[in-house]
Amino acid sequence: MSEQIERIKCLIIGSGPAGYTAAIYAARADMKPVVYTGMEPGGQLTTTTEVDNFPGYPEGIDGPRMMQDLQKQAERFGTDVRIGMITEVEFAKEKGGIHKATVDGKTKIEANTVIISTGASAKYLGLPSEQRLRGGGVSACAVCDGFFYKNQDVAIVGAGDTAAEEASYLAKICKSVTMLVRKDYMRASKAMQHRVNSLENIKVMYNSEVDEVLGDQVVEGLRIVNNETGDTTEIEITGLFIAIGHKPNTDIFKGQIDMGGDGYIHTESGSTKTNIPGVFASGDVQDKIYRQAITAAGTGCMAALDAERYLADIGVVEEMTAGDYYVE
Repeated sequence: MSEQIERIKCLIIGSGPAGYTAAIYAARADMKPVVYTGMEPGGQLTTTTEVDNFPGYPEGIDGPRMMQDLQKQAERFGTDVRIGMITEVEFAKEKGGIHKATVDGKTKIEANTVIISTGASAKYLGLPSEQRLRGGGVSACAVCDGFFYKNQDVAIVGAGDTAAEEASYLAKICKSVTMLVRKDYMRASKAMQHRVNSLENIKVMYNSEVDEVLGDQVVEGLRIVNNETGDTTEIEITGLFIAIGHKPNTDIFKGQIDMGGDGYIHTESGSTKTNIPGVFASGDVQDKIYRQAITAAGTGCMAALDAERYLADIGVVEEMTAGDYYVE
């Protein structure tokens, strides 16, 4: 039985700051972009109560509201935002080839260009109390949320360079920082360990794990267990930062696109081009260093411009509009 296949100029996978910014630029360039939001429309910012460091919001803005604004702006220029999950892709390897995708395991769609903006998911401890208080004092980004805990007592979980760097950052603005390290040593580089140990308001607790995050509506403290002795202690804090890593949302692209062993997509230096012609990557899916909304938005802009130039290069400009169908 034949089926109708939709073919579009630009498919954007993901709806965070990178995806929506790409959509704004792609729509303004008459690329008729189609955005599939994924399982978490708006991305990680929808779990953030206050965004205080994105330019243009002098009083700050609620994370979900900001993503709604970005969506409305993208739609204003003609972006087709669709609720759905891209569950499978088949990338053409040759320049000018047609890329294929499956939506929610059933609907087929084809595109001349694809912008991957699926982001990365912060790793959490998995405690019910931790999940309940996300946005109420539990955060996975000290640079994003540390400001709200100025002159307060906080804790951070992690032992690598990222955890050490974030602990150092928090020490500059918080009253005290308790760093919880699961083993009897830190994995961070010697330089980062020296930095942590040089700061008087950072206390490192080894062989220590979070047993429970205390508090009803907001974080009020931690119950910590020593994994060698089994002893528990409680401390009073107002903020808990989890720094045990991120996982890029790239599973469906494995085997088709170049990425590192950590799952982050490789892009050409100074661009968002991947090793597949017509496929671009933006945001946290290819950035394991900065991971900020503003840097994600910047690479979203780059991806749309790269895609526009690619379409012009292969001669796909005005002859096709979004929603064209053909029978397979």
